[in-house]
Amino acid sequence: MTTLQPRKPYTDEELRQLYPAGLELQLVQILLRHGERTPVSARFQNAGLHAFWPYCSAVRQLKSAVLEREHGAHHTPFSTLEWKRRLEAFGPDDAPIVATGPDGELDAVCDMGMLTDTGRITTFQLGTRLRNLYVDRLKFIPSTIKSTDFMYLRATPIPRALDSLQQTLAGLYPAQTRVGSENGTFPAPTILARAPQDETLFPNDQHCRRFAELSRAFAQRTADRWNTTDDMEYLNKIYGKWMSPENPRVAVDGRPRLSGIMDTINSTAAHGPETKLPKQFYDEKAHRIMEKIGVEEWYSGYKESREYRMLGIGGLMGDIVARMVGSVEQSTAAGEYELMRKSAERYTPIKFGLSGCHDTTLAGVLSSLGAFETEKWPPFTSHIAIELFRRSNSPATVEQSADPVVQSAVASDKSSWFGSWFSSRSAAGKPPPGIGRTPSDKLSPADKKKLDGYYVRIRYNDEPVTIPGCKAAGKHLEGDESFCTLEEFKAIVDKYTPQDWKQQCRMNIKSAAFPEKPEPAGY
Repeated sequence: MTTLQPRKPYTDEELRQLYPAGLELQLVQILLRHGERTPVSARFQNAGLHAFWPYCSAVRQLKSAVLEREHGAHHTPFSTLEWKRRLEAFGPDDAPIVATGPDGELDAVCDMGMLTDTGRITTFQLGTRLRNLYVDRLKFIPSTIKSTDFMYLRATPIPRALDSLQQTLAGLYPAQTRVGSENGTFPAPTILARAPQDETLFPNDQHCRRFAELSRAFAQRTADRWNTTDDMEYLNKIYGKWMSPENPRVAVDGRPRLSGIMDTINSTAAHGPETKLPKQFYDEKAHRIMEKIGVEEWYSGYKESREYRMLGIGGLMGDIVARMVGSVEQSTAAGEYELMRKSAERYTPIKFGLSGCHDTTLAGVLSSLGAFETEKWPPFTSHIAIELFRRSNSPATVEQSADPVVQSAVASDKSSWFGSWFSSRSAAGKPPPGIGRTPSDKLSPADKKKLDGYYVRIRYNDEPVTIPGCKAAGKHLEGDESFCTLEEFKAIVDKYTPQDWKQQCRMNIKSAAFPEKPEPAGY
């Protein structure tokens, strides 16, 4: 299955169980895999698959900001340049040719690994489902907005991740729900990005030498385990005749790699008949074998090695925990710091985050927590919801109370919260305040006390998952092991959160890749 088949909306009874009356939702962080895309490389042209696909209508709608400096003017006005993109490729004798689709299409032609129209639709639909849950049913975030000040938005440098984030945001808050969008007065949302060498929103083997070494070692172990098995022989019966004469056998480390074969099959399966492979490529048994081997190759390291977890996904997990702790401490570390708002007239706590990322992000996060117990690859437009809850004194929150004494206390509390937030604002270039990045074993009793009454629950494609280390008594909400105490969740993640990722990426080079003793994830 390459395209996510969303489960039906929660029933009222399911919703009551998932969001019990004794807990109040405080912060939601969504990690979303991009939608359907083209293959990242052109493969299987010998099987009749066209290299370029005509499924990217967005390239007809491109707009760029253009700076127009008039002679003698002291201002620098921008205008918008509308343009359309066409692809050029190598032709015979290296002569340039215009790339075309299967039927000679010139426009709407996708580049390699580009989000397609189908991917745009499914990520918009994800936003619609998130709206149904968090706006319509839970009333957690508002139905109409004047800004996105309460949101933390981030995407990787890969265009399909940013495009998917924007599509999901548009589904969550369509134009008619954004006050001022009709006349251009709605403030532009801030979307955070990082330079490739600083990126932690996916496992960054290109800029982490030690992680690249580790990932190669675990991939080679998978190749050694599977290349001569009956399962691989079955794959060769299905796909062998389409392999090149130079590399005639299907193998984990073949050319193309087994994961590359799966990538092309998954991409074609999600799109139209113009870009389909011969029907034997979609053999269900073969697909199950490829997924099983692929999951082991790419994600077994997270389950077995603390160093693998730390360098592959630990930086992102540390950020996620720090934002939750910042929300508890009512500080800018909850995600407000990164927005660098110029106005301090009002405090708007961060309540909702969207991060556009990849399959390797989602499976890496879950595997690092010991919560990816499946042999299935994350489908396009999969998502993880990381939810922070706090205990409440009654089914209705104190903010909803009609008691004027309670309302007065709430107003006082909010005032002190604002004062705490205002005094904790950090200048650009300096990290936000708080204990979020302090390892659990170095927290004082008073600091640990701050985390009391807070719980973390993770849902993967709308299904709750359980972290092994949270099953013990006292480390989860009584009666539901999927609600991990924030203190325990932080303690688990702290064990593989890097303190200096770039420096640690340069350490232990050429050391043994596999730990001497078991280092299971999720504890």
